[in-house]
Amino acid sequence: MKTDLELALECAVNVYHQYAVQRPMDDYLSKNEFSRLLKETAEPFLRNTVPPNTNTDSYIQQLFTKADANHDGRLKFTEFLTTLSLVAIDAHNRSHEGPGDGHGHGHDHGHGHDHGHGHDHGHGHDHGHRR
Repeated sequence: MKTDLELALECAVNVYHQYAVQRPMDDYLSKNEFSRLLKETAEPFLRNTVPPNTNTDSYIQQLFTKADANHDGRLKFTEFLTTLSLVAIDAHNRSHEGPGDGHGHGHDHGHGHDHGHGHDHGHGHDHGHRR
């Protein structure tokens, strides 16, 4: 029986490959592939993570720019992992912003840790990448 974390890490690899091997068939995520990946696989999570006064597209753009460490306009897997850590950190911070801690937002973030476990993570599609 795999742990949640094992499943999450496996899922990150599978989802990355699922989108990276679209057109062009390389092992990188273009900005469009990256945007589509987040919108199609993490939309509800993103909605709870996007900072105030920012829309989803500009948040995705910010994440892409921060993660594209070598500024080549595409993300390799290690840069994609940077993105996941940025999103996870934002989500964690937002989960602690509830009523009564001085932020004054008044919305309940008590559900910050139950995202994304209720759907099939799509394991088992192995794209044969053994580089």
